[in-house]
Amino acid sequence: MAAVVDLAAPPGRPLAALHLGGGALTLPRWLAATRPGSPQRVVERDPAVVELVRRELPPTPAEVAVEIGDARDAVSVAPSGAYDLVLADVYRAARMPRHVASVEFVAEVARVLHPDGVYLVNVTDLPPLVFSRTQVAALRAVFADVCLVADRRMLRGRRYGNLVLAAAHHPDRLPVRRLAARVARDPVPGGVLHAATLDAFAAGTRPATDAG
Repeated sequence: MAAVVDLAAPPGRPLAALHLGGGALTLPRWLAATRPGSPQRVVERDPAVVELVRRELPPTPAEVAVEIGDARDAVSVAPSGAYDLVLADVYRAARMPRHVASVEFVAEVARVLHPDGVYLVNVTDLPPLVFSRTQVAALRAVFADVCLVADRRMLRGRRYGNLVLAAAHHPDRLPVRRLAARVARDPVPGGVLHAATLDAFAAGTRPATDAG
């Protein structure tokens, strides 16, 4: 996620961000450090997680507002075009809840994004990556530009793990070539699927909907 943000906007430029799922506030802290002045809203559904972070970790940066709530509810009431970034890492019992995985939810995220904004989703999956393919289909039903970033072993169907999906309103908005070069140099080399390779990955997959 950080690599996409680094490459998608000029260095140091403040970005308005909505974080769906707070965890230990790693990404909000990183964004505050690398792009000072970025207004950030964090929505975390678990009060125990919020309390643990407040009690055990360093103080939250001043520009980061943390609230307890449901991710979809937060998106539904957010103003249109309000955010440069929406970053989703929403899980319940190791699964992404259906109401934040549907094409209808993705459409709501698209509404609250600035026209030049980027949506980032952390996905946990295992071979044969069925859920990831469904998420790709949902993003592609709404956004003009979508890519997938993952450990190459995951893309070969060899392991359980995390991958990141990125989406934007305009074709060729995502920094795909620079992103591919960057993740290839990671300690665990990554790969990027985009355009034809993403077509092949998601071929025949339908997006999830609120109806099922």
